[in-house]
Amino acid sequence: MDIPRLPLGRWIESGLDWLTSEYSMVTRAISRVTQTGIDSLNDGLMWLPEWALLLIIALACWKLASPRLAIGAAAGLALIWNLGLWNPMIETLTLVVIATLVAVVIALPVGIAAALSERLYRVIMPVLDFMQTMPAFVYLIPAIPFFGIGSVSAIFATVIFSMPPAIRFTTLGIRQVPVELIEAADAYGATRYQKLFKVQLPLSLPTVMAGINQTIMLALSMVVIAAMIGADGLGSEVWRAIQRLRPGDGFEAGIAVVILAMLLDRLTQSLRKASR
Repeated sequence: MDIPRLPLGRWIESGLDWLTSEYSMVTRAISRVTQTGIDSLNDGLMWLPEWALLLIIALACWKLASPRLAIGAAAGLALIWNLGLWNPMIETLTLVVIATLVAVVIALPVGIAAALSERLYRVIMPVLDFMQTMPAFVYLIPAIPFFGIGSVSAIFATVIFSMPPAIRFTTLGIRQVPVELIEAADAYGATRYQKLFKVQLPLSLPTVMAGINQTIMLALSMVVIAAMIGADGLGSEVWRAIQRLRPGDGFEAGIAVVILAMLLDRLTQSLRKASR
C-alpha cells in the first residue's frame, strides 16, 4: 500500500510565492537600501589606492594586534594585489562586513532576550540547532525569490546562515555571569537595565566577541558560496575557474580567500583578548 506523499515542497513554494507577492514593496525597499550600502562601501574602499589601503590595514593590525600580524597582513595583501585579485577581494570584504553588521545587530538583542527569558531560551535553541544543521546551499533558495540574482541575495543568505553563533554565544556569555555578582548588584539596588549594561554585558564581552568571530568566518564562507547566485568577489573567481576548467585560477582565488579569512580571524581574536 502506497503512503500518500506529504506535499511539503509545494507548501513551501506556495508560502514563498505568497510572501513575495504580498511583501514585494518591502523586499524592493530592502534591496535598494542594501544595494546602496554595498555600492557605497565598495566604491569607498576601491577609491583608495591599493598601497594606501594595504598600509591602513597593516597599521590597524599593528595597533590592534602585533607587529607580526601587521607584517603577515601586508605580505598577504601584497600577494593578492600581485595576483590581480584586489578588486574581487574588496568586493568580498564589503559583503562580509555588511552581512556581519546586519547579523550582529539582529543577533545581539535576540541573544540578550534569550539569556534573560527561560521560555524564549527553550524556543530559540532548537531553532538555532535547525539553522546550523541546514546545508549552506539551501539558504540560497529563498533568497532568489525575494531579492533576485546578485549581491543583495547573497547578503540575505549570509545573514541567515551566519547569525546563529552570535546569538548562541551572546546567550551563553550572559548566562555564565556568576550568580554572586548578580546578587551583589541586586543588593546595591541595581535595576534590571543597570545589571545588564554594567555587569552582565561587560563580563560576557569576551564570549560575545568569540561569537562575532564565528559569525565573520561563516559569513566569509557563505559569501564565497553565494557566487552561485551572482554575488561578486573571490567566490565568483572560483566559480568562473570551475566553469572554465582553470584549476590554477581557482587555487589563486582560494588562496586569496584563505588570506582574507586568516586576517579577519586574527583581528577579531585580538579584539577578543583586548576585551578581557
